[in-house]
Amino acid sequence: MPQTLEMVLRLLLAAVLGGVIGAQREWSGKPAGLRTLALISMGSALFAIVSVLSFPGGDPSRIAAGIVTGVGFLGAGAILHKHGGVEGLTTAAAIWVSSGAGLAAGAGLYLIAVAITAITFLLLFIPHIPPHKKP
Repeated sequence: MPQTLEMVLRLLLAAVLGGVIGAQREWSGKPAGLRTLALISMGSALFAIVSVLSFPGGDPSRIAAGIVTGVGFLGAGAILHKHGGVEGLTTAAAIWVSSGAGLAAGAGLYLIAVAITAITFLLLFIPHIPPHKKP
């Protein structure tokens, strides 16, 4: 029972961390917001937990590699080509990082998960630097 409780807490932590990143995206009016990133992060944590607990002696890195690939497809769906430019790269990166934070939380790397979330959250508030105009 104590192990089950810890796993549930890992899932909750992952959901909160993904939600923090998602809240910033939502405040910025981006399509992938709080719920989406919380679910992505929690799903990554779930796969990490299941891979370690359900396949003893197996290679949990294979599940992690699958998460990275699968979430890459989600991120690709957030990228749009508009008016000769590209939109959604930051949201795609936020999706990827949220998944990584969930994977870290699911693996029990709590400080890493919280730190990457805090760093990401702060980076997302940095305004765009205007392009340099040639004289």
